[in-house]
Amino acid sequence: MKPESKNSPGADRHLLIAVDDSENAKRAVLYVADFVGGVPGFRATVLSVIPEPPADYFSTDEERGAWLKEHEAGAAEILERYRQVLVQSGFPEDRVDTVVDVRDCPSVADCILDVQRRLQCCTVIIGRRGISKKEEFLFGSTSSNVLHSGKNCAVWVIE
Repeated sequence: MKPESKNSPGADRHLLIAVDDSENAKRAVLYVADFVGGVPGFRATVLSVIPEPPADYFSTDEERGAWLKEHEAGAAEILERYRQVLVQSGFPEDRVDTVVDVRDCPSVADCILDVQRRLQCCTVIIGRRGISKKEEFLFGSTSSNVLHSGKNCAVWVIE
């Protein structure tokens, strides 16, 4: 029997929901739950990206390890809460995954899109952070960067 490709009629459509601890990320998860929850043929991965701080950010390796452990635990807690929201909306338990991605990132958007490519997700869903145009000009916007840099996938920016 031939394995199903991501575009086969029987293959699930894989959604990647990039979140942090913001209200806009929560709205993105609730939007997916409301819009897609209970509809067969979908799977979701809820992703939190933790950019590794530079090596000289901490005075000891122990401080760095404690910081990473704290941030990973916080992200895992948020992801599990969001996973439960999706399951309660009708996603099968075995069709909702969570990923905490800790690594050196040129930008959070690049890391999100790297995970999208690795997992072959057809859609990336991200909350709009709500920064001002001035802040976006100075610092950039993760949602804007994902929207403009995403290739071979749809991007939903939820406000």
